[in-house]
Amino acid sequence: MKENVLIDTHAHLTDEKFAQDKEKIITNAMGNGLVGIINMGDTMQSSKACVSLASEYKICYAGIGVHPEEAYDMHDDDFDSIIKMSKNNKVVCIGEIGLDYYWEKDQEKRALQKRIFVQQLAIAKQLNLPVCVHNREAHRDTLEIIKNEGKGVQGVMHCFSGSMEMARELLKLDWYIGVDGPLTFKNAAKLPEIVKEFPLDRILVETDCPYMAPVPMRGKRNEPAFVKFVAEKLAELKGLSFETVAEKTTANARALYRKLNAV
Repeated sequence: MKENVLIDTHAHLTDEKFAQDKEKIITNAMGNGLVGIINMGDTMQSSKACVSLASEYKICYAGIGVHPEEAYDMHDDDFDSIIKMSKNNKVVCIGEIGLDYYWEKDQEKRALQKRIFVQQLAIAKQLNLPVCVHNREAHRDTLEIIKNEGKGVQGVMHCFSGSMEMARELLKLDWYIGVDGPLTFKNAAKLPEIVKEFPLDRILVETDCPYMAPVPMRGKRNEPAFVKFVAEKLAELKGLSFETVAEKTTANARALYRKLNAV
């Protein structure tokens, strides 16, 4: 495999599951051809940890934001912290933000998720940063908010789980989709067919580690090095060489996350 051709565009190396061997995991990623790992925050605390990790390791970058499962009424202090952190040249996006209706059934709490999603899209627009969006069983509301409140903001629908129609709507908005372990699963359902149709220049590869390790590592703790298996499956579905897919998805990551090119 050609060296230094992959970027894991969505990881969580600040998760406690990496507490004991983070350095080993990062070294392994570099040994498997990765040139970048973007760690996404899901709380204000984890966002700060992602920025700290990015400052410590050249290969690491950060997204900052509040995940829908961690939804709460954000205050001026939170936004001030995001603005301050965003000035770090290794903070590449606002993320991981969005909606998650799988776990949350209460309508008031869903309304809270929507409110902080809108607020964080606004701050991304203010900061001229792209976004990384989490969407689980909230397809209609997520797309509606992106269209109405996210005008002028570009982003990626992380771990894409929507329909072909949703993918086409995102393409019209010049957005990207992120694919990870589920693309390799036997029960991947409609995702492989969507990926076959979706333009390669609008696809990012990711792990979402430590979760959802791809085949042949399914069941193990996921890590950035395993993103190569996602890229291999994408190449298979597209009928292209691994090298072509790796180089193109890395170029896609650099196109969306412009600050990757500044470091």
